[in-house]
Amino acid sequence: MAVAIVTGASKGLGRSLADALAGRGWDLVLNARTARALAESAAALRAAHGTRVVALPGDVGDAAHRRSLVDAARGLGGLDLLVNNAAVLGAAPLPRLEDQPLDGLRAALETNVVAVLGLVQESLPLLRASDAGAVIMLSSEAAVESYATWGGYGATKAAVDLLAGVLAVEEPGLRVWAVDPGDMETDMYAAAEPAGIGTRPSPDSVVPGFLRLLDRRPASGRYVAPVPARE
Repeated sequence: MAVAIVTGASKGLGRSLADALAGRGWDLVLNARTARALAESAAALRAAHGTRVVALPGDVGDAAHRRSLVDAARGLGGLDLLVNNAAVLGAAPLPRLEDQPLDGLRAALETNVVAVLGLVQESLPLLRASDAGAVIMLSSEAAVESYATWGGYGATKAAVDLLAGVLAVEEPGLRVWAVDPGDMETDMYAAAEPAGIGTRPSPDSVVPGFLRLLDRRPASGRYVAPVPARE
């Protein structure tokens, strides 16, 4: 039985990915900061798919919480996939760099970069033991393109891209995919750019691209949903 950790799984893309994995029979360890929303999502997945779902509310920036996520995966039998989806904007709506709150940028770096690496470090022993260990890092177009107001958040995602690339070199036995899902109708995007509400595709629409990665297992690298750029 395959096991995945999905962070930021109470809503949006994390919730959609968790549902798709559960539908394929995966057992899940789910994280989110809002306990009630996470519990409701986990209960819905159990009822719909009958898989084992462990819901652990908490902040991925907390080292003890990261250990608890990996311990829960170990209790389910191991870890085959780590989805680093949890992220914060650092300021909302997104400001120009001249107005970027430095405390907000520090918070975004802590959640979007430092916590991501911390969870990877905690997960590596189990991922290495898997026959199909894989890591998905959520990237963004803002990591590679320069858009006004997206500088702070984009910088954190550029750092994630580099972490993913180096991890792939250092861990050739794993698949490490940085995935840019594109703009989606999520609470985060609504907070980032309120004027764009109602103009983006749903998170469900990009999930097939993530599933193709798991099915085809292309080389480690950066991919843009919904279709992997390289086979």
